[in-house]
Amino acid sequence: MHTPHGYSYAEKLRQELDEPLFNPMLKKWVGRGELDYEVYLKTPQLLALQATEEQRVSHDELMFQVVHQAQELWLKLASREAVEVVAELDRDALWAASARLERVSRIVLGLKSELAVLETMTPDTYQVIRRSLGNGSGQESPGYNMLRKAAEGLEQALERLLARRARTLLDVYRGGPDDLKRLCEQFVDVDEAFQGWLHAHFQLVRRTIGVDRSVKALDGLPTQVLAGRMTLPLFRQLWDVRVELTAGWRREGGHAPGARREGCMEGAMGAYATAPMAAAGCPVHPGGFPPRGES
Repeated sequence: MHTPHGYSYAEKLRQELDEPLFNPMLKKWVGRGELDYEVYLKTPQLLALQATEEQRVSHDELMFQVVHQAQELWLKLASREAVEVVAELDRDALWAASARLERVSRIVLGLKSELAVLETMTPDTYQVIRRSLGNGSGQESPGYNMLRKAAEGLEQALERLLARRARTLLDVYRGGPDDLKRLCEQFVDVDEAFQGWLHAHFQLVRRTIGVDRSVKALDGLPTQVLAGRMTLPLFRQLWDVRVELTAGWRREGGHAPGARREGCMEGAMGAYATAPMAAAGCPVHPGGFPPRGES
């Protein structure tokens, strides 16, 4: 359908969106770059960073550019917040560091949810956009590289903190103190969010171009190798300590399903020692579980 002036209604709306808009509440024109909001956020420059309607090779190219540009901004923020976490850890401000790590974690979780928008793009549409990307690779992302570098600084700051407290990660996870254990778990939250984002990207690759030895990414590598790239943790030591904990675990001190447990809470951490269990009067058996029905 067309307007009385011969334009389609979609074309008319597109033209209106490209022009300043009058806000009746403000009684001002928005979009001229003159209002404080526009000046402070540099919206004229920001909104001009994407290809114009005439330049786009596909209707979906605007979405593709906006999502990736937004990801770069969020990655920049996450890496700069990580710098502040390093400063806070180095002055033993653990509450402040913990609060900021929570922010970093939420930022990285947001990166994953943003990628879901790109899943609305069909493979044939992406194949058109892909022709204009050169040899571009996610490894070339400034934000991705900044975050990995910032993560190195975070890990080193945690190591310095543990050294000042004369604790190893194994000490922290076996017996605290709780402030250090909570902090370490927040490091894991960030890393888990990061790996979730990488996995979402891998799934996006699989959804758009496929994962196979015969399928080459734009950097020339088979997409099959992406699986290995995208499981690399930021804080390997925090994952390795779980392996150490499990290696030191013993079945002794457990309970058979249905066995009496009264007064045995002090044995809750008895994976490494059974003395607290025995002191509480709880049956402890070499094989871990007492025979069913024994009390």
